[in-house]
Amino acid sequence: MNFVEERIAKDGVIKSGNVLKVDSFLNHQMDVDFIDRIGREFYKGFSCKPINKILTIEASGIAIAYAAARHFNVPVVFAKKSRSVNISGDTYVSEVESFTHKKKNMVVVSKRFLNETDHILIVDDFLANGCALQGLCSIADSAHAHVEGIGIVIEKGFQIGGQVIRNLGYDLQSLSIVEAMDESTGEIVFRNQK
Repeated sequence: MNFVEERIAKDGVIKSGNVLKVDSFLNHQMDVDFIDRIGREFYKGFSCKPINKILTIEASGIAIAYAAARHFNVPVVFAKKSRSVNISGDTYVSEVESFTHKKKNMVVVSKRFLNETDHILIVDDFLANGCALQGLCSIADSAHAHVEGIGIVIEKGFQIGGQVIRNLGYDLQSLSIVEAMDESTGEIVFRNQK
């Protein structure tokens, strides 16, 4: 087991509807040393690429993106789930559906922050059906930016997202892949990754 799998096994909680709660250390209360280690792992996995920006979606992806950006020494851009008065001018927009929240959002990124000179690493906490990642890839495509890779902390291997993203040709690296979860026993099975 790697450090992410160990932490999920120790502190993750399985809820009905294929929900894995990791809010005690990743996406509500955050263990900053753990998140920094995630950033370091993404750096190790993608440091051979010419990454000059990290892209994510609010809110859970921001801390992970920040940790990765520290190691790459590049800025973070995050897609906002609603247009605010602070986002003026031209924007890239994509519709994404959240597996956890069961709703669709129009996410926006100001055109000032992404363009054809950018080499992007997309990061996020979870990958289930892949809708958020497809939305971020669509925004990058609209900006003519280059998606150099995608880093995910927890991929649900029993859902279609990972297969969809890999079939689209992206370099997807997940720090942990959950193959199965049993709510009644609390058992979590991880995919063996080399």
